[in-house]
This record gives sequence, structure tokens and C-alpha cells, in this order.
Amino acid sequence: MADVILAGVGGQGCVLSARIAAETALSMGYDVKTSEVHGMAQRGGSVVCMVRWSEEVHSPLISSGSADFILAFELLEGLRYVEYVSREGTAIVNNYRLDPLPVLSGDEAYPEDTLENIHSVIPRMLVVEARELAVEAGNARAAGSVLLGALSSFLDFPADVWEESILCLVPGKAREVNRAAFMLGRKTSARM
Repeated sequence: MADVILAGVGGQGCVLSARIAAETALSMGYDVKTSEVHGMAQRGGSVVCMVRWSEEVHSPLISSGSADFILAFELLEGLRYVEYVSREGTAIVNNYRLDPLPVLSGDEAYPEDTLENIHSVIPRMLVVEARELAVEAGNARAAGSVLLGALSSFLDFPADVWEESILCLVPGKAREVNRAAFMLGRKTSARM
């Protein structure tokens, strides 16, 4: 049983990563529900996905303060959705900053100490250089698979079930890169 929030920016792969997590849980025999909110996602806006699995799931929505995990694809988006995670939950945070339009235009400042602010709400936090590990695997766009790899190390699902979901859902030419990125992400939790 787990409730997972995936928060990022349009184009980072939150939706695909949520589908992979859901498919993996389905393959393990769980009832799964998902929810997605795309706020101007095609223009770099906020994207949040919720994935819930258990013996029986009645709602796709996760209540504030009850998620087991947050996968933050971008620092500010992680901070934006941190209230959904329980104090006993785990934050898996991509150490990556993508300035939103108000920051780029100079109308607002990017919040200082974003990682520290997330950590103050969720004491159990793993910071991942997901973009760099994805580049190492062959493509920066595979950062979501790195984050899923990190998540997988906290769950009892075998790596090969995750890999099968990746191979099933990721487009052909990106499959091996995403599989390699996933395996690199799996190794990161040892640093926690």
C-alpha cells in the first residue's frame, strides 16, 4: 500500500512516471487509482500526479498530510506540494531548479533555501541529481526514471517488474536509456 505524489513541470515526464508506477503496482496485483492535474503544463506550468495502490482504493485523490512519498521533479514544485506528505513520509527530490515565468521576467524571486524548506516539513528526504544521472544513462529526459528508481528501493516490488513497466510504456528508442536511468536511481537510496 502506498500513496505517491509526483510534482513537476510540464515536459519533465511526471505523467509518464505516474503511469509506470501505476502499471508496476497493477502488475503486483494491487488496486490502483491515479489522478493528474496539468496547470498550463504545455507551457512549463505545474503538473501534479497522484498514484495510490492498496488491496482496495476508493479515491484517486490523496489527502493533505497523508502521502507516503513525494517525487519532486523540480525544487519549487516539490515545495509547492510538500503539505501532502505525512511527517513519516519520504521526499525524493530532484536537485533541479527550473525558473517559472514570473522569475524569468523579474517579477518574482525564486524562493531561497528550497531544499531546507522541504526538509523542515519532511525530515526523511533523499536528494537526487536526477538530471545528471539521466545524462549519464544517455538522455536528460530520463530523469523521471531515475526518480522512479530511487522510489523503487523503498518498496517491495522487484526491479524486474519496474523494468517491465518501463519497457511497456516508454517509446521504443528511449526504452534502454530509461531502464539504465532507473537502475542508476535505484542505487541512490544507499546515500540516504
